[in-house]
Amino acid sequence: MIPALIVFVITYVLMLSFQKYRPWIALGSAAVMLILGALGFFKMTPLSALAAVDYNVLLMISATMCIVTLFIESRMPARLAEIMMTKVPNVMWAVTALSLFAGVVSAFVDNVATLLMVAPVGLAISRKLKISPVPVLIAISVSSNLQGAATLVGDTTSILLGGFANMNFMEFFWFKGKPSIFFSTELGALASLLVLMFLFRNYTDKVDAKVETVVDDLVPSWLMVGTVLMLICMSFVPEPKEESVLKTLYGLRSGLSCVLFAVIGLVRQSLREKSPSPFARAMKELDRDTLLLLFGLFIVIEGIRAAGVIDAVAGLFYKAAGNNPTLLYVLIVAVSVVLSAFIDNIPYVATMLPVVQSIAGLMGVDPTVYYFGLLTGATLGGNLTPIGASANITAIGILRKNGEEVTSRDFLRIGVPFTLTAVIVGAAFIWLVWGV
Repeated sequence: MIPALIVFVITYVLMLSFQKYRPWIALGSAAVMLILGALGFFKMTPLSALAAVDYNVLLMISATMCIVTLFIESRMPARLAEIMMTKVPNVMWAVTALSLFAGVVSAFVDNVATLLMVAPVGLAISRKLKISPVPVLIAISVSSNLQGAATLVGDTTSILLGGFANMNFMEFFWFKGKPSIFFSTELGALASLLVLMFLFRNYTDKVDAKVETVVDDLVPSWLMVGTVLMLICMSFVPEPKEESVLKTLYGLRSGLSCVLFAVIGLVRQSLREKSPSPFARAMKELDRDTLLLLFGLFIVIEGIRAAGVIDAVAGLFYKAAGNNPTLLYVLIVAVSVVLSAFIDNIPYVATMLPVVQSIAGLMGVDPTVYYFGLLTGATLGGNLTPIGASANITAIGILRKNGEEVTSRDFLRIGVPFTLTAVIVGAAFIWLVWGV
């Protein structure tokens, strides 16, 4: 167990120290785990390592990124945001509406992509009204991180949970006869909107906005809708009982559905442009770093599982909680919020899902409430600091490119109350519904 634990700790330290090289660090650590398995330190073969990779998750992430690229190019998100701006009376409502819009979009689209869609509108409004765009973009940024846990396709962490717990699209809304994590996320979102309204209460200038963006292609929007509807339909496909090719395809059904719509969209756009450049643009926008990182992490996590590290960590949580389910839940949420404020939540969630499963096994309880607590804390915790989430880093980068100075105080003034409110409300709802 010790060699595997050492490799895992070194992996995390290196990923924190050299974030630019995280995918290669994860792949290198995966190779080391395979070597340790071959040397007999624990039982893991190349075949078992490859079997541990969740290909359905990788397919879903890749394909939805391609669909999002087409959706952004269609300029529909910018038009929708502009339409919304014509309906609000003042800046406070404009910031609140933009933040709400970013949150809703982020339930179906990657958080950074959501920010890139909405940020230009926030910048334009700030320039017209001659106000600082710093708090406006920070509000949009933290909101774009908020609702990633609401649906299966909202964030990489949600896709990880769906794959690990075998949850389909509809089960993020209603699971085992109870309201699922979608409702806790939305309650947290509503509470956090009240926080934004309070923070921007003095922004009473009127908004004079126009709908200027023209959308001449609605197909990418329909592809987005079609992808969601297909994922819903796949939720009702019965699982084959016997091991076969059909059962393998069943395990990949969500990813293959997303791939189908991505290919349709890219082929159609290539025919329109009479060029393969849409494929090239999609590949350029594809987050290969995340895909390689996850591929390597799946193997690393399989290594520490085979070595008994996950069970040992679960035992530590179990001891700390003293066999108290409520204390364990609070501990998982709190630790997830604090750690995600400083480290990437993707490797954290990928690592902690099997730990949470093991803890629930030790207690003899359903792990669902702990899965949801983990996802809530890890998804929202990144909003505590400017470096806790990719969307926050991107927003600060946009502001600096536009000549704006962003201090930690600027971010914390919005991020801390926004995050704590959303986490407390969402986590409380989960415990009331799912608590054991």
